Order: sequence, then structure tokens, then C-alpha cells
Amino acid sequence: MPSLLSRAAAADWTVVCLCAAWCRTCDGYRPDLATLAEKERDVRFVWLDVEDDADWIADLEIETFPTLLVLARGTPLFFGALPPQIGVLERTLAALRASAARAVALDAGADAAVREIAARLGRSDLPLCAEVTR
Repeated sequence: MPSLLSRAAAADWTVVCLCAAWCRTCDGYRPDLATLAEKERDVRFVWLDVEDDADWIADLEIETFPTLLVLARGTPLFFGALPPQIGVLERTLAALRASAARAVALDAGADAAVREIAARLGRSDLPLCAEVTR
């Protein structure tokens, strides 16, 4: 089950980090993402393990970690791998907010998986990651 890095449940913007528990790059990225989640209180940050949640994201082809999905009001504005440097994500978010970003084009399988992610993230019972609550 995905876990929240922040409690901005009513946020218009959601950042979903798709990673894997075995990935050492993800291990190093997660604390930085948690720090950004504390800074960006108007954005909902979610950590999603592609293996734990494979049953409903199987159509997403994740080849590089971390892969990020940025949603604005449930609409995907960005989906792809980013270098594991939090500054790159900060600049990506700033650029998406500043522009009149439009939904990204996804293949049919990815589109269905992203819709499923957005629907499931609409629930309020996602667990908060204990290690990022301070």
C-alpha cells in the first residue's frame, strides 16, 4: 500500500514517487523527498513501491528509479524518471506550476494505471510514513 510523506490530503498537487524497496538509489532519495514534503505543505507526496503495489500499477513500465508522477487535480502533468537530486524535482514542480501545463500523453496501459493511482490516492486512509513525521 502506498504511504504518504505528507498529510496535504486536500492538495490540488500530488507527487508520487515510484520506487522499490531493494533500490539503494531510492533509499538515498527518500529522506530528501521527505524534507521537500515538509517544505511544500500544499503538495501531497506519496511513496509507492512498484513491487508491493504491482497488482494495480502493473501496466506502468518503470525502467529507472526514481520515477515520478506529478498530478494536478488528478490529471497527470509529468510522468518519467528524474535524476535522484531533489533540486531537479523542485525545479520541475516550479516549472509545472508556472506554466499552463497540460496533461501528458500516456499509452493506454499507463493511462489506466495512472487513473487507478489517482483514484486510490483519493482515499484518506493511506498510512503516513513514520520516519518522516517529526
